[in-house]
Amino acid sequence: MFNPRNQSSGLGMPGFGLPGGPRRGGATGRIAPWRYLVFALVVSLGGLYAAPNLFPPDFALQISVDNSDRPVNHELLAELADRLEFEGIATIGTELAEAGGLIRVSNANDQLHAGAILQEHLNPLGEDRQFVVAFNLASTTPDWLRAIGAEPMTLGLDLKGGAHFLLQVDMEEALAKRLTDEVEKIKDMLREERIRYRSTDDAVQGNTLSVTFATPQLRDRAIEVIEDEFRQPDYLLETTEPGGRAGFVITVQDAKLREIESSAIEQNLTGLRNRINQLGVAEPLVQRLGRARIAIDLPGVQDSAEAKRKIDKFANLEFRLEAVANDRASEIEQWPYEGRIVDLNKRIILTGDHVVHAAQGRDPENGMPQVDIKLDSRGGEMFHEATAPNIGRRMAVIFIEHKSIVTTEIVDGERVEKLTSRADKRVISLATIRAALGYNFRITGLSVREAQELAFLLRAGALAAPMYIVEERTVGASLGEENIERGMIAVGIGFGLVLAFMLVYYKVFGLIANIALTLNLVILVAVMSVLEATLTLPGIAGIVLTVGMAVDANVLIFSRIREELKSNPPAQAIPAGYDRAFLTILDANITTLFVALILLTIGSGPIAGFAVTLSIGIITSMFTAIFGSRLLVHLIYGRARTEKVWI
Repeated sequence: MFNPRNQSSGLGMPGFGLPGGPRRGGATGRIAPWRYLVFALVVSLGGLYAAPNLFPPDFALQISVDNSDRPVNHELLAELADRLEFEGIATIGTELAEAGGLIRVSNANDQLHAGAILQEHLNPLGEDRQFVVAFNLASTTPDWLRAIGAEPMTLGLDLKGGAHFLLQVDMEEALAKRLTDEVEKIKDMLREERIRYRSTDDAVQGNTLSVTFATPQLRDRAIEVIEDEFRQPDYLLETTEPGGRAGFVITVQDAKLREIESSAIEQNLTGLRNRINQLGVAEPLVQRLGRARIAIDLPGVQDSAEAKRKIDKFANLEFRLEAVANDRASEIEQWPYEGRIVDLNKRIILTGDHVVHAAQGRDPENGMPQVDIKLDSRGGEMFHEATAPNIGRRMAVIFIEHKSIVTTEIVDGERVEKLTSRADKRVISLATIRAALGYNFRITGLSVREAQELAFLLRAGALAAPMYIVEERTVGASLGEENIERGMIAVGIGFGLVLAFMLVYYKVFGLIANIALTLNLVILVAVMSVLEATLTLPGIAGIVLTVGMAVDANVLIFSRIREELKSNPPAQAIPAGYDRAFLTILDANITTLFVALILLTIGSGPIAGFAVTLSIGIITSMFTAIFGSRLLVHLIYGRARTEKVWI
């Protein structure tokens, strides 16, 4: 306790030009009421949007239709709940959701056991799968909180458990596919100008593509046609004389190569996100790592087999016309189909890249499986242009599936596994074009399983390049619970020790700091919940660091106030202490914030989780430690004639 002499100068409150920052002038009772209103509003909203985290989700099983005529309704869910009760598994409740139905159970063990029982009950052996049984977590947040957009924080893979995959994108295949498309583009341009060229099967070599002609004159005319499309700085166009024949070579420059790689990664990211969204996984993480890798985290997925099957399956379609008598031999390929060989034109008239929707169905005439397809506007135009003049001619649908291949090699005397991909292509349909096709059509001649897979892959979107899994691991739910428990213990112990120290050492001011510190955590949790930030184990470390930084700010302020009290009354010492500590606190926090933002920009995974929490925590701690605590101090010691302060 300090008892300085009484002076009537009044407690100046500079520092409210900014939230807590210094300004000149002001007296004890002249704090604008709106500052209290702002603080009360922030604290109220923080408490409101942090509240959903007090309602942990229930373990649940999600039931959705796969190939069954029976819908997921209340009757089916009641039947399944009775079956689980009969097997000794207590259910909390059932409900219908957009993706099907949910059956809530008590814990993770019951969830695993119930999943096996429902799989056996809904999908008998030897039959096509009728229903998908997926593990999920069902929200218990009250409806009135959800109505205002309040949801709990998302837990990361290390806290929630789940599956992690690391995929390698085959960039060589992506480049080859892109350059093959460019070759076809050049050929189309030359056909329009009626310039004859010589077709070769090796037009694409690495990052170059080449075309040859019968005479130099034809080559020069061709260069005039394409040079506007293939010029510097993206391409280098040079004339050549391979084997004494006139031709040209187009070399793709490094900047264009990086653009192609980036485009391939982005397209694959989009396709993977679409696939994972159809798995019903809550809050998945799909992000790029480096130049050619993609990381996938699927929180809450205890059985990764189904997710892996969907992720590791890459397929596309090609539509080609059957060859006719006047087609050149160089433009014809032979394909096996139903025990015979058919001749197809090499030119691809359409690929699955233009599919916007695909659904499994049944042929109304014979009940056989089919896939109903809808194309985008450009795809519909291309398909119409290709089929309108070819009515009566047959068109083939080629299914392309990329499979991961593991080969073992001896490198420096050690066995090394090398992962590559192989494209398996087969003709799945060869049908006569009865009418000009447009945006909607169907593919028949498939088995039930093939129709399911094809519809799923086409809905998910085509991939720019094949990928294969190079790393896979599963984090169990029990490990996640243990991480949460240990993290919360660490936060609790650190928080409790800090509260006790501040209360003992700084007395009333310590109590104010403790209130500000508690509000800081509430607002931090609320902001992370509103921003839908993912809380990870490093994120919990960021919270602990935030607690330390918030206390550090209060320690600096209170130390300055103590120094000022040696020569000034409380009316002057308290605002002077806040003002003189403000710039030091601001500099320290801004420097740390810059570092956190850099980590967030260039980091990923655990580093990003730590940076997100730290960035938000720095801002909230500045608000509560300076702006909030100063208002609380004013409420207690804001009278001009204050003589005693407990610090």
